[in-house]
Amino acid sequence: MSKIEDVKVNVETGKTKLIAGVVQEALDAGDSPQDILQAMIAAMGVVGDKFSAGTIFVPEMLIAAKAMSKGVDVLKPHMTGEGSSSLGTCVIGTVQGDLHDIGKNLVGMMVESAGFTIVDLGVDVPADKFINAIKENDNVTLVACSGLLSTTMPALKQTVVDIKASGLTGFKVIVGGAPVTQEMADEIGADGYAADAGGAAIKAKALVTAA
Repeated sequence: MSKIEDVKVNVETGKTKLIAGVVQEALDAGDSPQDILQAMIAAMGVVGDKFSAGTIFVPEMLIAAKAMSKGVDVLKPHMTGEGSSSLGTCVIGTVQGDLHDIGKNLVGMMVESAGFTIVDLGVDVPADKFINAIKENDNVTLVACSGLLSTTMPALKQTVVDIKASGLTGFKVIVGGAPVTQEMADEIGADGYAADAGGAAIKAKALVTAA
């Protein structure tokens, strides 16, 4: 088994204590940081598919994400300076009135691994806090708004409307969360929607590189 395959397996199975060593072995064997990162993203894609299919649950997904995060930590020193790998800054948060952060945290990890710098505003985030973060951080190319409760969908809509009406430009808005659909994302004026964390990373990259 190649070192890249080892990396994939260790992320998929959530080997948080082993992954750093395996990633280092892959680097030592000559695998590029980008190839290793792509392998981890692919592994999380498999985990996301299993989660969607109901064969694994949130704890397993979180453990896999934690393993990936530890793997990414090993890669980071080897990836700095690769201008092409940076897609800008992503401001992420759960909208006002919603205190859920598991999905947001997973998306943050995945989007960071795709090449973004993450500014995590946390939960219960009012629209003006998103807008201030866009103003205060350099090179914001993506704003990710999360909502898990159907009761906070109006807040999600208002947040997107307010961000779009702020006069600020140069970024795309992506939304997600259990009650959110592509139709709703279109209706409220978001630029993108993703059903899961793996999809969010792919969509985020596509939105920004197409901009």
